[in-house]
Amino acid sequence: MKFLLTSAGVTNKSIENALVEMLDKPIADSTALCIPTAMYGHPWVGPGIKTWEFISGNSENPMVGLGWKSVGVLELTALPSIDQDRWVPLIRETDVLLVAGGDSLYLSHWMRQSGLAELLPLLHAVYVGMSAGSMVMAPRIGEDFIGWTPPDGSDEAMKMVDFAIFPHLENEELPENTMANAEKWAAGIQGPAYAIDDQTAIKVIDGAVEVISEGRWKLFSP
Repeated sequence: MKFLLTSAGVTNKSIENALVEMLDKPIADSTALCIPTAMYGHPWVGPGIKTWEFISGNSENPMVGLGWKSVGVLELTALPSIDQDRWVPLIRETDVLLVAGGDSLYLSHWMRQSGLAELLPLLHAVYVGMSAGSMVMAPRIGEDFIGWTPPDGSDEAMKMVDFAIFPHLENEELPENTMANAEKWAAGIQGPAYAIDDQTAIKVIDGAVEVISEGRWKLFSP
């Protein structure tokens, strides 16, 4: 897969251009599936109106409302209860997965439970994550971001990229998300880690990492 890991969605022209380049065709010609699952695990964003806003493209974070040819919903918590032949062909055919923010470990748990985790490495779609939807691709999220606790109590995530992500750097609504706190968080990751603000995304293709930014970011190396 190709990964576009954002803090707050497709918030500027640089990130949008990177997305179109990864799709290799216009957004208007591309099909999308949105995955709201992470939102249900976080008390600030779901369930309720914010989940509807994301799915309907009315969110303040530009992802679903970018003008896709079509948009469907893939709710991971429902997948274990239905036959795979009802959803696997759908996900194999889509051009892009739009993965909402919320709780990273809740999302990681349901990626595994649903069977999506096994499929992701085999897909040709572009994976676009926002906040927790980006963090979940890392080896770990770090203790600072543990909210919903998985059965094993671990902060391990999907391990599909080799770095961790600290999103929403210096966001005014999240005063604890300072560069100083990001540095403390990174010290506990024991691996490469990026702090990115809401105008920044990380593009990963075949393991090659490129930062796309009109804002501020920092790489912490162990």
